[in-house]
Amino acid sequence: MASHFSQSLPIIDISAFLAPNSLKATRLECAKKLATACSTTGFFYLIGHGIPISTTDQIIGLARRFFLESSDEDKARIARCSPPQGDGARGYQKIGENVTKGLQDFHEAIDFYRELGDDGGKPPFELLKGVNLWPEYPKELKNTYMEYLDEVKRVATAVVLAMGTALGLEDEEFFVKHTRESFWVMRMIGYPGLNSLVSNVDDDLERFSCGEHTDYGCLTLLLADETPNALQVHPASSPEGTWITANPIPGAFVVNIGDMMERWTNGIWRSTRHRVIHKSDNYRVSVPFFFEPDWNATVEPLDECVRRCNNQRIGDAVVYGDHLVGKVRGNFY
Repeated sequence: MASHFSQSLPIIDISAFLAPNSLKATRLECAKKLATACSTTGFFYLIGHGIPISTTDQIIGLARRFFLESSDEDKARIARCSPPQGDGARGYQKIGENVTKGLQDFHEAIDFYRELGDDGGKPPFELLKGVNLWPEYPKELKNTYMEYLDEVKRVATAVVLAMGTALGLEDEEFFVKHTRESFWVMRMIGYPGLNSLVSNVDDDLERFSCGEHTDYGCLTLLLADETPNALQVHPASSPEGTWITANPIPGAFVVNIGDMMERWTNGIWRSTRHRVIHKSDNYRVSVPFFFEPDWNATVEPLDECVRRCNNQRIGDAVVYGDHLVGKVRGNFY
């Protein structure tokens, strides 16, 4: 039986890397805490990001209104479609359509990605190369989310800048340079309580709101409602079967590193497994933002990190776009 317990994740104040005139000593203190968090839990709370709670509350509220108030017809109108009618990634998924490790996840979602090229918004589309499908309701959702995207990208850029400092890279802006045209992803996710779908959740260990996984890319900034005891984290340093409950903190993002950051750091920082098991009766909403490398970025272990690992290199070079296409094809098809 897996054990679950509540343990506070590290709290990182990123404000020093957002203020252009901040003291070097303040930045170094932040970077030191960040290095510890990334090498232990791989997850942390992010504060000092400057996005008002009124904005994040609005982002969650609009998602909740879409999931709970839109008709089935409205949702079907923006359903994900396979190429050539769609790009196979953007759009709405019904409960059970997302699959993790061969099992259906009990959530519904909309996926948005950075759009590539100028295809005029008309098919034929290729996998991951299409246009975003925005809900018509609530009518203010698209504009509000587009403004939010600018804000959260600014915060993510500050975090990866801090990561370059935390690693002591000669070029502290290395990660910034390789995410200038980040192939970002943003999801709106709605989670009905598992108790409404499964007769006895505790006896059915194969049922998950979102199954155990690591994130594909660089960095994830998770915005979630106040629902406790849903997100569970398994740090690499913890015994197998031990899960930390990562409850939300008002005004903070829950942040974790992904597979590409693990590859860049040659495994010094590990991409942490996590899952969602939402047993409460309420309808949980989250909006994760995935800050990824550029589509054409080559991701390989950094020489400075390889030297810190006794010159033992872990992993080969990958082009991020190729890596993501393989992941999406394996998950959705």
